[in-house]
Amino acid sequence: MANLAILGGDKLVKEEFSTLFPQWPPRDEETAEALKKVYMDGAWSFNSPSEVEFEQAFAEYHGARYGIFMANGTTTLECAMSALGVKPGDEVIVPALTWMATALAASYLGAIPVIVDIEPDTLCMDPEQVRAAITPKTKAIIPVHAYGSTADMEKILEIADAHGIPVIEDCAHMHGGFWNGRGAGSWGKVGSFSFQQSKTMSSGEGGICITSDPELAEKIYLLKHIGYSRGVKQGQARKAPEGLLCHNYRATAFQAVILSQQLKNLKNLIDTYAANAAFLREEIKDIPGVRMQSPGRLSEPQGYYSCHLIFDGEPFKNIPKAVINEACAAEGFPIGNGTHGPVYNASLFNLDLAKGEYRIHGGRCAVCEELFTRTLGFSHNVLTHRSTMEKLSAVLHKVYANIGELEQYAAAK
Repeated sequence: MANLAILGGDKLVKEEFSTLFPQWPPRDEETAEALKKVYMDGAWSFNSPSEVEFEQAFAEYHGARYGIFMANGTTTLECAMSALGVKPGDEVIVPALTWMATALAASYLGAIPVIVDIEPDTLCMDPEQVRAAITPKTKAIIPVHAYGSTADMEKILEIADAHGIPVIEDCAHMHGGFWNGRGAGSWGKVGSFSFQQSKTMSSGEGGICITSDPELAEKIYLLKHIGYSRGVKQGQARKAPEGLLCHNYRATAFQAVILSQQLKNLKNLIDTYAANAAFLREEIKDIPGVRMQSPGRLSEPQGYYSCHLIFDGEPFKNIPKAVINEACAAEGFPIGNGTHGPVYNASLFNLDLAKGEYRIHGGRCAVCEELFTRTLGFSHNVLTHRSTMEKLSAVLHKVYANIGELEQYAAAK
């Protein structure tokens, strides 16, 4: 008689999966009241007090002097590159494993994204691939702190500084994370964060650049605020600097209020996620063939957008990841598809390699392509409770204990 639920055995997790963790984004009465106050005050945008308060608090939390709040995390990347002088025809190095915005933001400026492979443990940009991809046209490097790990900032900055190339940190997944005692986003020239609906801090949409360079901060502010300097009243702006094409990329006070409320609890949230991720790592270390994405070697604490399991060992080599997840789902704990694969294979990535609109260093990113076929992952909010991680550990142990059954099931599909 079969043991796995996918083959008719008893289901391990009896509770409804959605009840095992809080739903996202978070909502509470205190935030609702704060939003009502701003609504009644009428100071909704245009450098409102709520925006200024959030910008300052968020930048300070991550060890930077200035914050520039925007509409989303794509506009933040675009403005950071523009402020650093990225022009049409320049090259910008980005990792293969990232959301399209990292590469497309460069393309919006007429620059050429140069895509490099990732490290197999952290899933972040491989510094040695960066070193090899640099050309005289390289004008920026954008490491992405992917999912639940931090790119190796020391190595990347060493390479970048040797060539005089600025680094922009894509921290869309790294709210509250620190590297060697300094906040994510404060290591490069600019740090770019996203507050899209699923993020660890969420306001539906929104983004912020942080920097400690006053000249860059001013340029980025002009770029997002149609040429207005900070504090200038509407209708009183002077002409923006020559060559600085400014946009209306403003966010609103409502988003700032939501995020300010979430920032109060960010450290507790990150500490909880980190403790439960460490617990799961310890719990499953006796299962051959499965490993967790590694945190950055100097990350403490680590920010979490999601948590990834990599089934690339011998016991699982003949079982597609979709079948592994199907088995886990049948036991009551669906994990999720994990990474979305190399950015150049994404269904909505519409740049044309044949036309030279982007370049893949080395012709392909083999590590990223392979790991995409072996990785499953779940959202950060699933890390909220230790009991949920205990259930996931039990499911993974049951699947491994009956791997022969699963191999036969996979072979018959």
